[in-house]
Amino acid sequence: MEDIDDLPKNPANYTSLTPLWFLERAATVHPTRISVVHGSIRYTWLQTYHRCRRFASALSRRSIAAGSTVSIIAPNIPAIYEAHFGVPMSGAVLNTVNIRLNAQTISFLLGHSSSEVVMVDQEFFPLAEEALKIMADKSKGNFKPPILIVIADESCDPKGLQYALSKGAIEYEKFLETGDPEYAWQPPKDEWQSITLGYTSGTTASPKGVVLHHRGAYVMALSCALVWGMTEGAVYLWTLPMFHCNGWCYTWTLAAMCGTSICLRQVTAKGVYQAIANHGVTHFCAAPVVLNTIVNAKKRTQSCLCHVLYMS
Repeated sequence: MEDIDDLPKNPANYTSLTPLWFLERAATVHPTRISVVHGSIRYTWLQTYHRCRRFASALSRRSIAAGSTVSIIAPNIPAIYEAHFGVPMSGAVLNTVNIRLNAQTISFLLGHSSSEVVMVDQEFFPLAEEALKIMADKSKGNFKPPILIVIADESCDPKGLQYALSKGAIEYEKFLETGDPEYAWQPPKDEWQSITLGYTSGTTASPKGVVLHHRGAYVMALSCALVWGMTEGAVYLWTLPMFHCNGWCYTWTLAAMCGTSICLRQVTAKGVYQAIANHGVTHFCAAPVVLNTIVNAKKRTQSCLCHVLYMS
């Protein structure tokens, strides 16, 4: 008998682990359950799946694929959540950029990661614009500008969006319209293939890039739920930035749990308590400074119950 250790991989006995499967399952099992809430926006899991496939398709049609990097500069809004699925569905690597960095540092990140696409929330477009100008000035005429996508937000001044469009940026929703909602995405051939790229803040030297692979994202996403005891259908409030270590992988955990993401663009005690009261939030993550803000709020809803994960 052939040694079992010599059994080669084939479609019947092996498939790469990837958190992208979580989204497909959520859309199949709970297609009408709310996946993302942001202001007046409500998406179901089926809608989120279609939007992410549109995104991947639109990127693919612009030759974004394996070996490409897509960077996003945005707070906790639906587009950055969708990027965690849509970008790797195209085969590319997602780079989430800290919105608190200065233009000089961001220019380094975009250059070092060879970003071919830069997505930016309209509020932070001037920051991205300055970063790209720094890159162009340093290139001495050899700068190839990335595809620039601006994300509109109903809570922001529309003049910011109009300015970005006047500079040649493509509006995110318009970009999605160029994609196919039935796009036949493929899992990575190798689960060790990169899914995201994250950078340190560069406090002591130039930022260091850290790569996460599909297997690691898959396992960590499930580990987050298991360790915390997060149950199916959890309602999660995004106080933790999604740009920070991919939201500690809870971006993918929420899909695995078929839960609901409540986006919070700006973290305030009032915003947190209102979200708990209005949306039935069951979980959120927060740094000590955020927890102190909540605890020391002058007026707070004592009856609101939620599980708080503290990580130092």
